[in-house]
Amino acid sequence: RVADVERRVIMNIEIRKLVPELAEDYIRFFDTTPHADEVEDHRCYCVWWCTDDSEGRDYSSVEKRREIAARYVRGNIIQGYLAYSDGEVVGWCNANTKSDCQKCYCWRRFMGAIPTGQSTPDIKVKSVFCFAIAPQMRRQGIARQLLDSVCRDAAQDGFDLVEAYPNKAFFDAAEDFMGPVGLYLESGFVVSHETDDKFVMIKPLK
Repeated sequence: RVADVERRVIMNIEIRKLVPELAEDYIRFFDTTPHADEVEDHRCYCVWWCTDDSEGRDYSSVEKRREIAARYVRGNIIQGYLAYSDGEVVGWCNANTKSDCQKCYCWRRFMGAIPTGQSTPDIKVKSVFCFAIAPQMRRQGIARQLLDSVCRDAAQDGFDLVEAYPNKAFFDAAEDFMGPVGLYLESGFVVSHETDDKFVMIKPLK
């Protein structure tokens, strides 16, 4: 284990900020953990929410996404937090600076109705883009612990607020990867905007 990786232990769950040294743990989690009741080759490796400009990027196969993910983690292009139990990754939260991610694949494709003006040079916004929890570990508060770490570190790093984009209505685990509305309400978020199918929820940090 890397000695200088930040660790937080809450009950038997350990939350670690993703750093390049944890790339193998990250890849193994996506290699081995089913995230939805879908075909095997849908494994995303969470490459679509990142600071890279998606224009011309080929994400068409599992192998390509896996290779890109390893490079992204080692380059701090994918950012977020891993949840560990007994030394194995059981959860993931993708959280990054909003203004840095508006050219990534999923923002371009799905987030056109989300206001961008709140993220300016004078206002730093941390966006929560995705949760993935191992099936056997769901409903044990892991997403809440991951979100708590996002908010705590964002405050320490000088962000003004944390922003999230949950669906208004629950569909299934695959469609609701941004987390449920209730998770954010319990963590002190409020609705600041809404689109046809999403709420924009914020938690001020100052």
